Amino acid sequence: MQCGGGPHNNSFQQNDAPGRGERRWRNRGRGRGRGRSHVKEDVRVGHPADDIVPIGVCQTMCPAEEMHKRESQNRLHRFEMLAGTEKDRRPRVDPQRIVKEYSRPAAGKDSANSAELRPPAVLLKTVCYLIDEVATSPQLHPWNEVYSFVFDRLRSVKQDMIIQRVQGTDCVAILERSVRFLIYASYRLCGEPLQRFDPRINDTHLQENLSWLLDCYAHQNGPHPNQEEFQTLCLLYNLGSHRAMQHIMDLPTPLRHGPALTLAIAINRSFLERNPVRLLRSTPRLSFLQACALHQHIMASRKDLLLIYSHGYNSRNCRFPLDALSKLLALDESLTSTLCQVCGVEVNAEQQVVFSKGAFCEPEQGKLCCNFYHNIVAEKQHLALSNILHGWI
Repeated sequence: MQCGGGPHNNSFQQNDAPGRGERRWRNRGRGRGRGRSHVKEDVRVGHPADDIVPIGVCQTMCPAEEMHKRESQNRLHRFEMLAGTEKDRRPRVDPQRIVKEYSRPAAGKDSANSAELRPPAVLLKTVCYLIDEVATSPQLHPWNEVYSFVFDRLRSVKQDMIIQRVQGTDCVAILERSVRFLIYASYRLCGEPLQRFDPRINDTHLQENLSWLLDCYAHQNGPHPNQEEFQTLCLLYNLGSHRAMQHIMDLPTPLRHGPALTLAIAINRSFLERNPVRLLRSTPRLSFLQACALHQHIMASRKDLLLIYSHGYNSRNCRFPLDALSKLLALDESLTSTLCQVCGVEVNAEQQVVFSKGAFCEPEQGKLCCNFYHNIVAEKQHLALSNILHGWI
C-alpha cells in the first residue's frame, strides 16, 4: 500500500475542542479507489487518465507564473517582499523568499500541471525554509501571523504531495516536520482570539498529517528512526482515546516497550483512571514537544484534582496546606490560589485550602485562561526551536 495517497482510515479526530472529551478515530476513504486521495483537502486533478500520476518539475519554492501573477496583482505577503520595497505602491517579489500559496482548485483549472508542481526534494527544501527562515526567525513577528503564513504554505506543500502521490523518505520527513510545527502551534497560540488562531482548524490538519504519517510507518519499508517519537505524540495529543490506545497496543512489542511510549501509556492510564496526581507527577519526564502535545489535557487534570479533593476533604474542620496543593498541581502558590478561586475553592487568610464539594464549580467562560498555566511546558524549552521542529535532539 502506498503512503502517497494521504491518510487512510486510521485518523484520530476529536469530538470537541482540543483538550475536551473523547477523540474518535474517523474512517476516511471508505470505498476508496486506486489513485484517489484520502485527505480532506479539496484536490481535483484535471487529468484525463486517473492512473497517470503527474511529476512536478518546478525547481523553486513558487512557480514562476504564480510569482509574477501575485506581484502584478499586489498579492505578496510581507514575508515575500524584496527588502526595501515593502512600502512601495507595488512591492517587488523576492524570488528567494516567495512560497507557493494554497489555493482551492477552480472549475476547469488543471491542478496537475507539472510546471506548477514541486517534486519531493523541492517540497522538503520548502518545508525546511519555512521552519528555518520563517517559523523560528526572531525578526518576524507577531507569531500568529508567522503561523498563518507557514500554515497556508504547508497546506500547499501537502496539496502538491497528494497530486503527485508522493511517498518515500521525503514524504515522511515533510510530514514529521509539519506535525511538529502544528503541535507546537497548538501550545504557543493557545488562548489567542479566534480571529488570530482557530484551534479546531489546526487540530483538523494536525490529525490528518499525523494519520498520514502513521500510515507511512505502517505500510512503507523503513527504517523509521522517529517512529516512537510520533507514536508517543499521537497518544499524548489524543489522551483518553480508546482508539488511540488500541492503535498503540497493535504496534510491534519492541516499539511499544520503548521508554517514550511506555511513559505515554502510563500517563494515558492515569488519565483514564482519573488519577491526576500520578499524571501530573509524570509530566517532568516528558520532552518539550511531548509536553506541548499533552498541554491541552493538563488543565483538565488540574481541575479534576480539585474536584476529587473537594469531595475527599469535604469537612468544615479540614484544612489543606496551599503549598502542598501547589506541589500536587505543579504550580506556584499564586497560580494555585487563582485556580482555586475560579473553581470556587476557598483559600483562607492563613494560606490554607478549604475544600467543599458543594462549593466547587466549573470556571465561567473566559475566566480560566489555559496559557497562564503553561509553566510545565515553558520550563522544558532548552533547545533552539529550529532544532525541535527538525527533530535534531
